[in-house]
Amino acid sequence: MHQRHSFRFSLLGLTAAGLPLTPAALLAGGVPQTRDPERTASLVTRAHTVLATHCFKCHGGTAPLSKLDLTTSAAARRGGTHGPAVAPGRPQDSRLLRMVEGTLKPQMPPTGALSDADVAALREWIAAGAQWPAAAPQANGAADGRPGAGAPGSARPGSALTHWAFRPVARPTPPAVRDPWVRGPVDAFVLTRLRAAGLRPAPEADRSTLIRRVTFDLHGVPPTPEEVEQFVQDRSPHAYEKVVDRLLASPRYGERQARHWLDLARFAESEGFKADETRPNAWRYRDYVIESFNSDKPYNRFMMEQVAGDELYPDQPAALVATGFNRHWADESNARNIRLRRQEILNDITDTVGSVYLGLTVGCARCHDHKYDPIPQKDYYRLQAFFAASQPREDIPLVSRAELVRHRGAVAQWEARTRDTRVALEALEQPVREKLVRGKRMPFTPEVQDAIDTPPAKRTALQWQLFLKVSPQLEVKDEDIGKAMKGEEKARWERLRAEMAREAPKKPSDLPLALGITDVGRTAPPVHTLAVGVYDAPLEEVQPGFLSAATTEAPQIVPPREVESTGRRSALARWLGDARNPLTTRVIVNRIWQQHFGRGLVASASDFGRTGDPPTHPELLDWLAGTFTGRETLNWSVKGLHRLLVTTSAYRQSSRFEATAAAKDPQNLLLWRYRRWRLEGEAIRDAALLVSGRLSGKMGGPSIFPDLPRGVVTRGGWPVTADPQERDRRSVYIFVRRNMRYPLFEAFDFPDTHEPCARRNVTNTAPQALMLFNSELALGMAESMAGRIVQDAESPAGRVERAYRLAFGRAPESEEREQALQFLSRQSSLLRDRLGRGEKLAAPRGASGGDPAEGAALVDLCHALMNANEFLYVD
Repeated sequence: MHQRHSFRFSLLGLTAAGLPLTPAALLAGGVPQTRDPERTASLVTRAHTVLATHCFKCHGGTAPLSKLDLTTSAAARRGGTHGPAVAPGRPQDSRLLRMVEGTLKPQMPPTGALSDADVAALREWIAAGAQWPAAAPQANGAADGRPGAGAPGSARPGSALTHWAFRPVARPTPPAVRDPWVRGPVDAFVLTRLRAAGLRPAPEADRSTLIRRVTFDLHGVPPTPEEVEQFVQDRSPHAYEKVVDRLLASPRYGERQARHWLDLARFAESEGFKADETRPNAWRYRDYVIESFNSDKPYNRFMMEQVAGDELYPDQPAALVATGFNRHWADESNARNIRLRRQEILNDITDTVGSVYLGLTVGCARCHDHKYDPIPQKDYYRLQAFFAASQPREDIPLVSRAELVRHRGAVAQWEARTRDTRVALEALEQPVREKLVRGKRMPFTPEVQDAIDTPPAKRTALQWQLFLKVSPQLEVKDEDIGKAMKGEEKARWERLRAEMAREAPKKPSDLPLALGITDVGRTAPPVHTLAVGVYDAPLEEVQPGFLSAATTEAPQIVPPREVESTGRRSALARWLGDARNPLTTRVIVNRIWQQHFGRGLVASASDFGRTGDPPTHPELLDWLAGTFTGRETLNWSVKGLHRLLVTTSAYRQSSRFEATAAAKDPQNLLLWRYRRWRLEGEAIRDAALLVSGRLSGKMGGPSIFPDLPRGVVTRGGWPVTADPQERDRRSVYIFVRRNMRYPLFEAFDFPDTHEPCARRNVTNTAPQALMLFNSELALGMAESMAGRIVQDAESPAGRVERAYRLAFGRAPESEEREQALQFLSRQSSLLRDRLGRGEKLAAPRGASGGDPAEGAALVDLCHALMNANEFLYVD
């Protein structure tokens, strides 16, 4: 039986039907003590994260409230003024638990009740013996076991061994489970946890639901009616696997997966800040990501190219484009404090690399030791030192070195032919340019002035960075030079410029260019820890180094022979791409799990630290990480990991709601059913374009500018793409302007591109309904869909059938069919009256002839279907 929403002609049902809200039922008081070391470690981590976040501030340190110190096992068992706080193995006798539950007054913490999940975590931890880690999570940056006692650089790396994320990845043996539901190791891990909680998985989703789900997941668009019918009718034992393989082999796969990564990369095509200038060629990075996923580039290679492609693979244009990952920071083109701006950029790069690849909030160690995780301030700047020599580039030539040599030779020949004219022109312009530059450079600091004046051969690495950063602000335009000249001098200047204009067509064509980063040379500016993160308050000088919590290995830095670079980023890239790295592998398999199951095994996908969420299935997480990197298994194949996950029984479950299961696991953390989800703004637009027959399959190239709603103004400009077919390309190709997100996407929670986004918010707001119901965009889609249906079917019943198969991937049920036919009849009558009064009606696009009232009614039906929950949600 299909799980469907009833058909309704309403604006927009933004909450998925079939999700009754029930009070969370907490676990019973006596949970048996676990003998599983990994499970015990997970309980300890989760419980102590709750305590560190909500309790240690008052019940820790040298003068805890009520003389109750919860930071150590002995102190908690000893208790305070009112007796022991914790009774190991007896949650019902523990004052701590009773007070956070509210059964003993006053309820704690005083700032507000804990979530049901946090209370359940404490109960299970106490029942399992209430163990404390060797070095518990500490509040206020404590490094010696006492809250508030930390100092920059004092965190002990050894304390990291108590936290699951820093332990080496051990690929555990999957549980031995005999059950026909189990299709492989992933299902075995899931079913073991379900059985332990007294739960059973939901039945498998029906075929039309399943193909719609996996197609949206892997392509970001719905399946065609023909694809649905073919799968439904295919009774071969591996019919579903054939669908998955077809989806993974399609170029649409890369377009969908790229959107997830671009959120992490804070990809945008403009600078941000007030001016928000366009960044030409930023789109090449987007195309690089799409092609990388489509070609199934090994993930470790994908990481390494983005961190140090120019050093590791200097003769491969794609690897040069990849360095754009660390160039997507927002930038202020007219910044006056260049040294401060340099530091802000380095902070952005460091924070982004730490968040995206390592899944850690390393930015919290910028001003002091991390307050919860074993990341001393010194480690933050050691990580930053890998990028100390970096410079942004917007002129990276996308050709091999041999081609570049040939091109430069051809340019040199052209320059030799035009030498006399150019020398004469430069002699006229130089005095004027110097005068104009003197005025432009006045606002900058003496340090920047020195960098400008220092001869190139004598500039230090830091001076080069300052000079290159300030140079765009010192640029003098040709028209400014012309305005500053007079008389015969100006006349001669104009004649020389005319000569150069005649020679310009003979100059070799410009090479394709990309933006990214390179190093300023083979040396790097010194890096210091900074007092409270202030760039002009240096403390201790540091050298490049990996996070001490993750490894004791020292980086092996060797400058590359092929390019003028430090080799620092190469050393970092190799460490990130090493299968022994405990963080990078867990982080990426968790991100891909999140794509398919709606929530990561670690819900805080970019925070694997102590204040993040512990893994719900720690053994499964490590098994996936080990399988992903193993040479005999997936060998870093992202496509292979997608296939592994979407072919599991856990993924194929229906989203059927069970009250008894929800009482035991209200958040579906144990995966007893599939988690229904709403489409993102991009998928909504792409799905509407597909069902209306307008979606263009063209890939790659400069971004497009679709029509904007009337009245929308953007500072950086929005030159609407002239070709209608070009405008109907997939949403991943729409221009991303930082200060003006495409309105439909903004309404549906498109992320802020100033920082990485690990998981988008999902809001339900009135503007979403208004956007889909009233906008010219939505109406145009409905008109196109109606036009397609008119060409495909003649009778009202045939048109209703076709509309449902296009919109929902299934035939209408009898009640729905009857309601739709009644609607078409009534709506046609109403519209004829309006037509008789001279009103203009909507009409199916591309279809001529027929009753205009019936055509307009069909448009309204299509419009309603596109606003239905079943169109906007994936079951």
